[in-house]
Amino acid sequence: AFRCFVFIVLSYVQVFRAVLKIPAEQGQHKAFTTCLPHFAVVFLLVSTVMIAYLKPPSISSSSLDLLVALLYSLVPPALNPLIYSMRNHEIK
Repeated sequence: AFRCFVFIVLSYVQVFRAVLKIPAEQGQHKAFTTCLPHFAVVFLLVSTVMIAYLKPPSISSSSLDLLVALLYSLVPPALNPLIYSMRNHEIK
Protein backbone atom coordinates (compact mmCIF):
# COMPACT_ATOMS: atom_id res chain seq x y z
CA ALA A 1 0.00 0.00 0.00
CA PHE A 2 2.86 2.37 0.81
CA ARG A 3 4.43 1.81 -2.61
CA CYS A 4 1.14 2.61 -4.29
CA PHE A 5 0.85 5.82 -2.27
CA VAL A 6 4.40 6.85 -3.18
CA PHE A 7 3.72 6.07 -6.85
CA ILE A 8 0.57 8.24 -6.78
CA VAL A 9 2.42 11.14 -5.15
CA LEU A 10 5.31 10.91 -7.62
CA SER A 11 2.84 10.79 -10.52
CA TYR A 12 1.15 13.97 -9.35
CA VAL A 13 4.52 15.68 -8.90
CA GLN A 14 5.37 14.79 -12.50
CA VAL A 15 2.01 16.07 -13.73
CA PHE A 16 2.38 19.39 -11.91
CA ARG A 17 5.94 19.80 -13.16
CA ALA A 18 4.77 19.19 -16.73
CA VAL A 19 1.92 21.68 -16.34
CA LEU A 20 4.26 24.34 -14.99
CA LYS A 21 6.44 23.94 -18.08
CA ILE A 22 3.56 24.97 -20.36
CA PRO A 23 4.57 28.40 -21.69
CA ALA A 24 1.12 29.97 -22.07
CA GLU A 25 -0.67 31.01 -18.89
CA GLN A 26 -4.03 30.10 -20.41
CA GLY A 27 -2.75 26.61 -21.18
CA GLN A 28 -1.54 26.20 -17.61
CA HIS A 29 -4.91 27.33 -16.29
CA LYS A 30 -6.77 24.86 -18.50
CA ALA A 31 -4.44 22.03 -17.48
CA PHE A 32 -4.83 22.84 -13.78
CA THR A 33 -8.62 22.97 -14.07
CA THR A 34 -8.45 19.49 -15.56
CA CYS A 35 -6.06 18.04 -12.96
CA LEU A 36 -7.10 19.68 -9.69
CA PRO A 37 -10.62 18.19 -9.38
CA HIS A 38 -9.19 14.71 -9.81
CA PHE A 39 -6.47 15.49 -7.30
CA ALA A 40 -9.08 16.74 -4.80
CA VAL A 41 -11.09 13.51 -5.01
CA VAL A 42 -7.99 11.32 -4.72
CA PHE A 43 -6.72 13.38 -1.76
CA LEU A 44 -10.08 13.11 0.00
CA LEU A 45 -10.22 9.37 -0.53
CA VAL A 46 -6.61 8.73 0.52
CA SER A 47 -6.81 10.99 3.58
CA THR A 48 -9.97 9.36 4.93
CA VAL A 49 -8.58 5.87 4.30
CA MET A 50 -5.37 6.84 6.11
CA ILE A 51 -7.41 8.11 9.07
CA ALA A 52 -9.37 4.87 9.12
CA TYR A 53 -6.43 2.51 8.98
CA LEU A 54 -3.58 4.41 10.64
CA LYS A 55 -5.31 5.69 13.77
CA PRO A 56 -4.14 4.15 17.03
CA PRO A 57 -6.39 1.40 18.40
CA SER A 58 -6.58 3.23 21.72
CA ILE A 59 -8.86 5.91 20.22
CA SER A 60 -11.04 3.41 18.40
CA SER A 61 -14.75 3.60 19.03
CA SER A 62 -17.60 2.12 17.04
CA SER A 63 -19.15 5.52 16.29
CA LEU A 64 -15.82 6.98 15.10
CA ASP A 65 -15.18 3.89 12.98
CA LEU A 66 -18.64 4.23 11.43
CA LEU A 67 -18.10 7.93 10.70
CA VAL A 68 -14.74 7.33 9.04
CA ALA A 69 -16.11 4.41 7.03
CA LEU A 70 -18.96 6.60 5.80
CA LEU A 71 -16.52 9.36 4.90
CA TYR A 72 -14.29 7.21 2.70
CA SER A 73 -17.05 5.12 1.16
CA LEU A 74 -19.73 7.74 0.47
CA VAL A 75 -18.20 11.21 0.26
CA PRO A 76 -15.70 10.79 -2.62
CA PRO A 77 -18.18 9.00 -4.92
CA ALA A 78 -20.84 11.56 -4.06
CA LEU A 79 -18.52 14.48 -4.79
CA ASN A 80 -17.18 13.04 -8.05
CA PRO A 81 -20.10 14.16 -10.25
CA LEU A 82 -20.16 17.60 -8.63
CA ILE A 83 -16.42 18.20 -8.99
CA TYR A 84 -16.26 16.94 -12.56
CA SER A 85 -19.34 18.90 -13.63
CA MET A 86 -17.72 22.07 -12.25
CA ARG A 87 -14.55 21.23 -14.18
CA ASN A 88 -16.46 20.60 -17.40
CA HIS A 89 -18.39 23.86 -16.97
CA GLU A 90 -15.18 25.83 -16.47
CA ILE A 91 -13.48 24.21 -19.48
CA LYS A 92 -16.40 25.03 -21.78
